[in-house]
Amino acid sequence: MLVTTKAIVLSSIKYAEADLIVHCYSEIGVKSYFIKGLYKSKKGTLHPSMFQVLTQLEITANYKPGRNLHFIREAKIIHAYTRLNTEITRQSLAIFTAEILFHSLKEEEENKPLYNFLETALSYLENGEHLANFHLIFLIQLSKYLGFYPKIFKNQQYFDLTEGIFTNKILSNHYISGIEVKLLEQLIGMDFDADNVVIINKKIRLSLLENLLLYFKIHLTGFQHPKSLEVLKAVYH
Repeated sequence: MLVTTKAIVLSSIKYAEADLIVHCYSEIGVKSYFIKGLYKSKKGTLHPSMFQVLTQLEITANYKPGRNLHFIREAKIIHAYTRLNTEITRQSLAIFTAEILFHSLKEEEENKPLYNFLETALSYLENGEHLANFHLIFLIQLSKYLGFYPKIFKNQQYFDLTEGIFTNKILSNHYISGIEVKLLEQLIGMDFDADNVVIINKKIRLSLLENLLLYFKIHLTGFQHPKSLEVLKAVYH
């Protein structure tokens, strides 16, 4: 059955000499595609550059029930990036974001609110001017769509990573305390364009990022610490 859907590239892997396997998050869930002879053919509308991470595409593919890999008939870029592909800070954030999504998104069903959120995030990553806390806000907002959004109780001493709540009691071995609790509380519910409202020094920002990644690891089976974090640290922190 031929289906046309919007899709965001999460990763692409060259297979054999000329083929490509592409993993995407689409309007109909996580999908993987096989493109035969992509690196060999100089004709047609498909090119390797179209399948860089976070590229937003419109894909028409042949879907068959029970098949893990689907065959793309047509694809076109629907949002071309400029700054995201040329500015190193945006590039490093893009690679980090794609890796987070690759390890987090497993649903093969439609989730339009999540897809719309990702479109908004990528638009801001391309066009926004304040990116200092983008990755923190992104992780917090993404947790809402994955089912473990933090439960807010004001003026608490700790945020328990295992229970996902603000509390005055230590409930597990994994928790945030001190200034990070106040900052997390401020960041929750914040839009990307309000990024510059909360000023965080580099050391605390990195510590909070590490704790949010631990939060994801606790709540998502199979979640892996992103390899791109080291690049992000070097460029961004």
